[in-house]
Amino acid sequence: MISVVVPVLNEAGNINPLIDEIHAALSPRFEEYEIIYIDDGSSDATPAELAERKAQDPHLRILRHAKSYGQSSGVRSGVRAARFPWIATLDGDGQNHPGDIPALWDARPADITPEQPWLAIGHRVDRQDTNSKRWASRFANRLRASVLRDDTPDTGCGIKLFSRHTFLTLPWFNHMHRYFPALIRRAGGTSISVPVRHRERGAGTSKYGVWDRAWVGIWDLMGVKWLVKRNAVPDIHEVDA
Repeated sequence: MISVVVPVLNEAGNINPLIDEIHAALSPRFEEYEIIYIDDGSSDATPAELAERKAQDPHLRILRHAKSYGQSSGVRSGVRAARFPWIATLDGDGQNHPGDIPALWDARPADITPEQPWLAIGHRVDRQDTNSKRWASRFANRLRASVLRDDTPDTGCGIKLFSRHTFLTLPWFNHMHRYFPALIRRAGGTSISVPVRHRERGAGTSKYGVWDRAWVGIWDLMGVKWLVKRNAVPDIHEVDA
């Protein structure tokens, strides 16, 4: 029914606690689910911790990149390998709470199908980050909203729910996970924001700096604006003979 995709890079110490929480969140609600970890070329004990966990966890699948390709590539690898039609994503540092996945699931319209472009994305209402990260995130969200008009307060949140079919029909590029709502709307779909919890990192350190992300984000923003302006979704009706 649902595949949980978790890209990780050097997240030793965060593996088992997060997987335990995913099971606790999903097992009461879903008869069938899988957890897909994508190791994005880790150089710490992450591969060993994942291998040890997999030996005792039939729900866990592990993919490994030979080197680090970035978070969007990790999500893409996981979605392509997923066995179920619906995908939930989480950041691997433990700051997203897996217990919020059911809230995103319950936000689905009653008549939605995996073939329809639709997205639920978390909105971190109480960010547990440094002041510099919170400031940079507010600036980036305001800039993005003014350019793309995607009506989403927190596109950087890692917890999302969407269909595998939808993801594979969207244009893919590095860092595309930050522009998911705009891409969904470009495809003629809808996205909604769901308030979610946010926590301090459990172990390790962040892999992203404020300024390197900002410069890349500006280039990406211009590219997504170009994509959106040059798209038209036709209204199609089948004609009976």
